[in-house]
Amino acid sequence: MNTNAVDLEANAASGNGAGNISHAWLGDVFPDVPLSKAQRRVVDVIGRNPQLSSYADIAEIAQRADVNNSTVVRAAQHLGYRGWPDLQRELRSRYLVMISTEDTLTEHGEHRSPLHDALNHDIENLRLTLDSNTADDAEAAIAAMAAAKSITVVGLGSFAGPASVMAHLGSTMGYPITLENRAGVHLASSTNTLGPGDVLVVINMWRSIRQIIVTAEAAKQAGATVIAISDMRRGRLAAAADHLLVVASEGISFFQSVTAANSLVYGLLAGMEAAHPERSRAAIRRTQQLWKDLDIYLD
Repeated sequence: MNTNAVDLEANAASGNGAGNISHAWLGDVFPDVPLSKAQRRVVDVIGRNPQLSSYADIAEIAQRADVNNSTVVRAAQHLGYRGWPDLQRELRSRYLVMISTEDTLTEHGEHRSPLHDALNHDIENLRLTLDSNTADDAEAAIAAMAAAKSITVVGLGSFAGPASVMAHLGSTMGYPITLENRAGVHLASSTNTLGPGDVLVVINMWRSIRQIIVTAEAAKQAGATVIAISDMRRGRLAAAADHLLVVASEGISFFQSVTAANSLVYGLLAGMEAAHPERSRAAIRRTQQLWKDLDIYLD
């Protein structure tokens, strides 16, 4: 074992659980579960190196902790993640919140081709999102919306994009669904009647918006079903959610990408249509007739 690993083990040896190793930027990424000595070294390497842990490949983490790659994978799984990519996606989400918006420009560096780099990065975001959610996760969320008396979709700022897509297309197929893309008194008024039988869909990535989190917690307490679409598997929003769907959201500039969130929303909408095909098709036909009656389109 190298000297670095010995020092790490000594620093971690004061406790048996991940929660005993205090690194503020991690928040609640690690549950307080018993860890082996090797796993504690992995956790300590992660906690001491935010940037490295967020971007390095698994071999470098293993080398720093003086373990093999499989130990890093098992540590991630023992901590409740599907594997290292799933844990690293969570770590990177926390790291990007920790640094300033301007610093993300430095983090991402210069672009060889902004268009190609953005597309390639979103391809990776889509792959990570696919790996982060099971079919059962999606089906459970779809079933909740298919049975809902009402659905309210909340998204602010750029995250209002996928929220707007869900509300628009959901209402087109006849669902009792509304969009709330404002905050403050508007958010309070649009959600104050939610209760049993209602569904609140919250789309919040990057920095947690306090008003949205409090609204989700209040809706859950009132008996509504909360569906969260987030880039973090842990935290207050995840704790308030009855159904959590995790998306990768890192962009190539100072802003986050909503490409994976939009794709996930399209999948949910397809499932919602399939849940009530006759109603959906009837509503779509009425909508198309209204397009003609209102003379909306040129053709």
